[in-house]
Amino acid sequence: MNASAFEVKLASWALCGDELSKIRHAVFVQEQGVPLGIELDEKDADPLAVTHVAATSAIGGTIGTARMLLEPAAVRIGRMAVLPGWRGRGVGQKMLEVLCDEAKRRGYFMARLYAQTHAAPFYAKQGFIVFGEEFFDAGIRHIEMRRSP
Repeated sequence: MNASAFEVKLASWALCGDELSKIRHAVFVQEQGVPLGIELDEKDADPLAVTHVAATSAIGGTIGTARMLLEPAAVRIGRMAVLPGWRGRGVGQKMLEVLCDEAKRRGYFMARLYAQTHAAPFYAKQGFIVFGEEFFDAGIRHIEMRRSP
């Protein structure tokens, strides 16, 4: 079995929420210092408001997650988190691909996200374009980016 192989699938918070929240806690709360009270919200558990993806290693275990809020005019991708040892291996790219494919399947014409500014070049490589000015969220610099799914 290839230790660097992984799979990304749509995920149910009801079934996978514990695993997905562990990834987000490790990346956002522990690594980046985001307060726990603003990292998790009521939207996560609402399948009518949000779609989740889970990235899992071929040898077992969740290694990444992201979510897509289903808003009236566009989807908003966020909470993208990949464990440090898996970064740079295409996990984030694949999660974006799966979410954008799902947005297109649902009839959306616009995907947007709030990228941490250090990650903006990664999103630009995936076709996202900067929109607006930088702002702070949870004490971290962000920039809005958009693309057609």
